[in-house]
Amino acid sequence: MIDKKHIEKVLSKIQTAENALSDPAVLGNAKLYRKNVREHSSLKKLEGISHEYFRLLNALEENREMIDDSDMDPELVEMAREEISSIKERIPVVERSVLAGLLPPDPVDARNAVVEIRAGTGGDEAALFAAVLFRMYSRFCDEKGWKISVIDSNETGLGGYKEIIFTVIGDGAYKAFKFESGGHRVQRIPETETQGRIHTSAATVIVFPEADEEDELHIPESDLRIDLFCSSGNGGQGVNTTYSAVRITHLPTNLVAQCQDERSQHRNKEKAMSVLSARILDKQRMEEQARIGKTRMDLRGSGDRSQRIRTYNFPQNRMTDHRVNLTLYSLDRIVEGALDNLLDALQSHDMDQRLEAELGVTKDD
Repeated sequence: MIDKKHIEKVLSKIQTAENALSDPAVLGNAKLYRKNVREHSSLKKLEGISHEYFRLLNALEENREMIDDSDMDPELVEMAREEISSIKERIPVVERSVLAGLLPPDPVDARNAVVEIRAGTGGDEAALFAAVLFRMYSRFCDEKGWKISVIDSNETGLGGYKEIIFTVIGDGAYKAFKFESGGHRVQRIPETETQGRIHTSAATVIVFPEADEEDELHIPESDLRIDLFCSSGNGGQGVNTTYSAVRITHLPTNLVAQCQDERSQHRNKEKAMSVLSARILDKQRMEEQARIGKTRMDLRGSGDRSQRIRTYNFPQNRMTDHRVNLTLYSLDRIVEGALDNLLDALQSHDMDQRLEAELGVTKDD
């Protein structure tokens, strides 16, 4: 059972957060204002779910007293027993939500996500699989009402992608996609296979949060090398004759980002710089986690992007996520964007790890 006094102590910060949101000093500081908005929103959410939790506990006690009352009408006693059964089913779900509300929110969860998909081993089949992954994510985003903006792509003649980089624009996009980083393996019969043999190929996905002014990232011009080149691929007349494509290299880290999706050189530079900034921040975050010796190796934080995280077996209509030992026999729907069950399981697993690491609460408690 959760300590009510502890919850009340946490919720006592609501008034402080509300006062801060009307403080001119906070209103004039965008970074501080966003921080307080997030904190206030998180506390109000905790307030609502904790009220529901303690209401259920009170209802449980009242119904137990009715059962123990020898003068109570038998029909009312039976109704109380049914109510107790329903409450007992509800309490663990609500209790878990309260515990989740006690965890400090990750401020980057609400940001847009930058996603890179690269074909791995398997030649043309790997490139086709990369296209399948891009389509899967696109369909999922369509259902969420999120927008996808392609930054750069390298298409193959068969309709696959050697690589494709895009931004997912939507509130909570990074939170939804952050566990997709890693190696994705596919097992299926290629269209070009005449003997009916199953081939195995792979693609790598990397996801990181889009940079924000809150990060206060300063990149001197002297740290950048900017190369201009002709765009390639579809795009109409002039796509191969104007130097609109931009490649930016961050010299201290050797990180590179490029964009050729827009006709405007200025717009391509802007989008490439956005990706480069996100990569630099992602590198800093990973190094910081390693420096402080982070003990909880979460689904996203290991830094091993080559790790095989998932297998897509088309002949068996099976998808297996190896990190959480989850197998779903609905691959046909998953590749059409039905990712909610999968992503919910990953979020739940990550929360179990955080509850144990930060609050000392295990799943069996």
